Amino acid sequence: MHSRRHTALRLLIPIGLFSFAGLLAAPLAEPLPAARHTTEEIIVNAGRIDKPVQRIPQALSVVSREDIQPGRQQLGLDESLARVPGLFFQNRYNFAQDLRIAMRGFGARANFGIRGIKVFVDGIPSTLADGQSGVDDIDLGAAARIEVMRGPSSSLYGSAAGGVISIHTETGPKRPFIEAGLNFGDFDQQKYQLKAGGQYERLNYLLNVSHLALDGHRQHARLAHTLFNSKWRYQLDPKAELTLIVNAVDSPIAEDPGALNEAAVANDRRQAQVRNVRSNAGEELAQQKLGLVYKKSFGDKRQLLLRNYYTWRDFDAFLPLGTHIPFAPDDGAVALSRFFFGGGGQYSHVGTFFSRANRFVIGFDIDRQQDERQRFVNKAGVRGGLSFDQVEQAAAYGVYVRNELAFTDRLEISVGGRYDRLALSLRDRFLPNGDQSSKVDFDEFSPMLGISWRAFETVHLYANYSLAFETPTFSELANPARNFNLNLGGFNNVKAQTAESFEVGIKGKLARRIYLDIAAFAMQVEDEITGIGNIGNRAFFENADTRRRGLEAMLVMDMFKGLKLSSAYTWSDFEFERLEARPALAGKTLPGIPAHQFYLELAWRHDSGAYLIWDLLLVDALFVNNANSVRNPAYKVANLRLGHELGAGKLRLAPYLGINNLFNEKYNANTRLNAFGGRFFEPAPRRHFYGGIRLRYRF
Repeated sequence: MHSRRHTALRLLIPIGLFSFAGLLAAPLAEPLPAARHTTEEIIVNAGRIDKPVQRIPQALSVVSREDIQPGRQQLGLDESLARVPGLFFQNRYNFAQDLRIAMRGFGARANFGIRGIKVFVDGIPSTLADGQSGVDDIDLGAAARIEVMRGPSSSLYGSAAGGVISIHTETGPKRPFIEAGLNFGDFDQQKYQLKAGGQYERLNYLLNVSHLALDGHRQHARLAHTLFNSKWRYQLDPKAELTLIVNAVDSPIAEDPGALNEAAVANDRRQAQVRNVRSNAGEELAQQKLGLVYKKSFGDKRQLLLRNYYTWRDFDAFLPLGTHIPFAPDDGAVALSRFFFGGGGQYSHVGTFFSRANRFVIGFDIDRQQDERQRFVNKAGVRGGLSFDQVEQAAAYGVYVRNELAFTDRLEISVGGRYDRLALSLRDRFLPNGDQSSKVDFDEFSPMLGISWRAFETVHLYANYSLAFETPTFSELANPARNFNLNLGGFNNVKAQTAESFEVGIKGKLARRIYLDIAAFAMQVEDEITGIGNIGNRAFFENADTRRRGLEAMLVMDMFKGLKLSSAYTWSDFEFERLEARPALAGKTLPGIPAHQFYLELAWRHDSGAYLIWDLLLVDALFVNNANSVRNPAYKVANLRLGHELGAGKLRLAPYLGINNLFNEKYNANTRLNAFGGRFFEPAPRRHFYGGIRLRYRF
């Protein structure tokens, strides 16, 4: 611990210099001419209390509806969140693996789904009790706002070393409407959407249903996906409301074309991995979610919030056939039945403490998960004999408290902490190889200290120190990691990872026409859960110590009426300090994260409803294995979308057209880290087109 703290202090030197530079640069706002800035003060609640984003002592970005919905293809969150620095996305085009999101490097190791990041939709978690997140039940066609809290957030949310993504869906307008949407594109893409919402007396409602069918740009990449989302909010009295959320997803087809080696990519970018086709690799799922959120205000200063949710999920998958290791059966046919439920409560008070403005929050979370997981031999895409059968249970309990005190009119201090207890257990029901039942418990306390100083009327400087943790998921506890004997069950000895983080930043409006957000951080991670290899159809993990430094910058500028420039830059310097499996790799760069990433967007919007938006994403080369012996090449991807929203009385018509990969770049949409046989790469499509139309009728 002593050496870790000294290393962290050394890393603070460049951050301190950056902070001083920010102080010098802030007065440059004064000479700029006044103009109306389109990003007005935004109130967010990702910090579990409503507060202007500029006053939160942590990097936090907000993406609005105009950047999520109009003219978008809406295949993944990355379409609208690429503008957020500190985030790196892969895998938009493989729906069997789900979108991979890395935030400050956390989540890069995930072979599927999202790790290290808590995801919420309307306050209901999409992150399981064991820490795995999924976004296959989110329909961006109904999203109104996305809040992204970057950096360790365990002091509020528990196991969240990377940060938090909080998605808020639309509410019904006072004037009811019904809307139909059609979207077509290359690779036989077809999307149909029907949305309706409104206000009836005390009831506000929004319903959204969509169906997406896609052949994919590669062989063996078909998708069929139907989503139903609804939100019902009833005003019980002037101070209390109850929100009911009912969601369902049905995806009978999501094929997995697999990853290719460099030679195969060069030969035919659209081919599927042969073993994936032979084994009928892919998945099908059905999920239903029910959530309740109760909010009660007591005067203007006190508020109580309660939530309760239930999720049912049935999942079947055929994973690629293995490598024919003698002791490793090709048990790549998976059947999973999941029940995930829980709830929580929060009390907040806004008042004074010794005559100074003060906010106080206290709350708790309870999350429970039970998975009945079975594996069968995959006989060329046909389910064979049972080889694995266990019941996995996770129980997570957390209690948190935070206080925000305004010491002066300009200086605010935030202090908080959270205690979490997580119990993971499995009961082995496949006993020919012995009873592999296991249990492991984790206890963690995560404190946070933050300072926010209003240097100028609309410019804030901040700093924070925090500890965060992340526990292994059931898949990351696969046993054993060292000898790859896949015929065994039970848990390995992977420990929970902990992160010590220092961050400073500056954010706010400069002369009303520019919004600036810059954050720099240094982080030491002990026992980071790290992938060390893939054998057959399973990945294995061990612990490592890593060091992270980074810089994140975002600039939004109203150039003149109707034209807005948005840009984001991310610098990441992440490396191994210790790796149990291979000590010689100390000093190597963490794979899966580019050192540099830059996003630029020019958006022109006319008062008539016409718009034209061009964006460019530049991604540096990145390593795809721990040994840093293979790189994924750097790439640039530009996109263009245009449309026009036309109104005629009660009708509104909105046609649009989009071009993805405008420059016809050859690049890889995904990399599979430490993959066996050099199969690291999943090629992205070349230039392709889509278009659609929305028709809305207001009653």
